[in-house]
Amino acid sequence: MKKTYQGGCHCGAVRFECQLDAAADTSRCNCSMCAKGRYWKSIVRRDEFRLMSGEDALTDYRFGSGTIHHFFCKQCGTKPFGRGHMEALGGTFYAINVACLDGDAPEQFAAREIVFQDGRNNDWATAPSETRHL
Repeated sequence: MKKTYQGGCHCGAVRFECQLDAAADTSRCNCSMCAKGRYWKSIVRRDEFRLMSGEDALTDYRFGSGTIHHFFCKQCGTKPFGRGHMEALGGTFYAINVACLDGDAPEQFAAREIVFQDGRNNDWATAPSETRHL
């Protein structure tokens, strides 16, 4: 069952809300971006995400193919979410940083298994052999 969660960056300049299923997978991958930032994500469709404030506080970083927008707060450097488009995920999606959700939401999601993905090799269905650093 989907529930509305709110979240934001560290300094509060960026605020968002999203609809997440409490039973939805969360994941971490070993691509260069996620591994260095220890990014922990849950995917939502475009209609399940709303930026409430701080659009002007965001900066967009892209690398590699440039298809994923990695958004960071210009003030505190936190990455609250990213955005991309993949037909396999239903079109435009947002990758919510679970650690940026308010209250005890991160603890609730951490109580479940986290899916590990081998993004370094674009093998998203396979866990990398080493995950302790993620």
